[in-house]
Amino acid sequence: MHRPWSSLRARVFPDHWSLLFGQIAFYSFVMIVLSGVFLTVYYEPSVDHVVYDGPYAPLNGVGMSRALDSTMAITFEIRGGLLIRQIHHWSTLIMVAAITLHLLRLFFTGGFRRPRRLNWLVVFGLLIVTLGAALTGTSLPDDMASGMSLAVLDGVLQATPLIGTALSALLFGGDFPGNVIAWFYPLHVVVLPAVLIGLFVAGAVLALKRQPAQPSGPGRTEDNVVGRPAAVAAVKSIGLFCFVAGVAILMAATATINPVWLYGPADPANASAGVGPAWYLAFLDGSLRLAPGWEFVLWGKTFTVAVLLPVAICTLFLALVAFYPWIEERLTGDRRNHHLLERPRHNPTRTGIGVAGMTFYGVLWAAAAADTMALLFHLSVNSLIHLFQILLILGPPAAFLITRRICLGLQASDAQIATHGIETGQVVRLPSGGYIETHRPVDPYRRWRLLGPSTQNRALTAPAPSEEEPAERKA
Repeated sequence: MHRPWSSLRARVFPDHWSLLFGQIAFYSFVMIVLSGVFLTVYYEPSVDHVVYDGPYAPLNGVGMSRALDSTMAITFEIRGGLLIRQIHHWSTLIMVAAITLHLLRLFFTGGFRRPRRLNWLVVFGLLIVTLGAALTGTSLPDDMASGMSLAVLDGVLQATPLIGTALSALLFGGDFPGNVIAWFYPLHVVVLPAVLIGLFVAGAVLALKRQPAQPSGPGRTEDNVVGRPAAVAAVKSIGLFCFVAGVAILMAATATINPVWLYGPADPANASAGVGPAWYLAFLDGSLRLAPGWEFVLWGKTFTVAVLLPVAICTLFLALVAFYPWIEERLTGDRRNHHLLERPRHNPTRTGIGVAGMTFYGVLWAAAAADTMALLFHLSVNSLIHLFQILLILGPPAAFLITRRICLGLQASDAQIATHGIETGQVVRLPSGGYIETHRPVDPYRRWRLLGPSTQNRALTAPAPSEEEPAERKA
């Protein structure tokens, strides 16, 4: 039996590629911190007005804030500044993607079940805090793209009944655009990184406190761990950090991202065509685009459904994601501890729910680019919006039903292979005159994997078909 808090050197860690997303997220965070320290030295979090007089000629003589001026100086005047800026940005995108994939892996394999429900909350908290850190970070350059994002945020706050005006005034320090950098800078540099460090530490403590979860397979039970010793896992982890750092540096050196010099300074009176939110926040913008433009007056106040409905739906969606482990446990009544991960096909209902959620998110995400798609493919924006509205309603239920049927079909196919063996394509004639197709026996490992941990004993003890007495189908 596994003993909590056993010696780290004596621990065994499962070895599977899908378990690396959490490490990738942490190592991306390390790259973010290292590059962020460099940027903090040269960045000026000030909205004081200056006139640009730097090496980038198209903006010479243009008025801007000190925040954008210092960002331009980092980009064009500090040696290696552009590379560090882009390492910081690309590492953020890698971190968001890794946490998202880690969350999906936990969901589809059942890695959130007891005793790991708190681990799920930690990973979900990492995603939300990372999104907040990314939003505050992209707003600091005070360029046109970040200014548009802040204008949308101000509009959402202003449309919130009763408290919207006060929230906007508190965030922006008065009328928009105010001095939002004075709020966002300490959040981005101190508060949110400290929260992320705390969440990473909490996740590590929870992981070391109990037996690690592992993919199911022969020889793996709820009471043992099959994998690599801690020393070997540590060496592989160091190699993974070098790989993540190398990928981030390579992307930063070869692919331009967030070219603030092309956007120019933020201006509340102007907007840049084709500039949208970052991909990880696009679902929020898409929800605003798909909401109907309804309004109603109550108690002398105007309530805008076009803002309230998206905010309510997105909040409910995130809340369901956060508390799904408790919801599933309540519905299924399964309160056992699980240390073996499931294949998605072995739980069709959960897999269908997951794909339905991804479809819901994907429709909102795609709707954020409806104007760009209409321009590129010469389509009507209104027609695209109506199409996405229909998909938002019909897409998730259809995805659930289709995915569930696919999982059930895969289960039936796996059971057929495990029971009768693998078709060889060789047809022989029996002495009685009939024809049969011979089947190749399935090895115990594959039979175990096909039938799943719930049928472990049956998979390992059932007689396998042999060449002499194959379990054949009549042709």
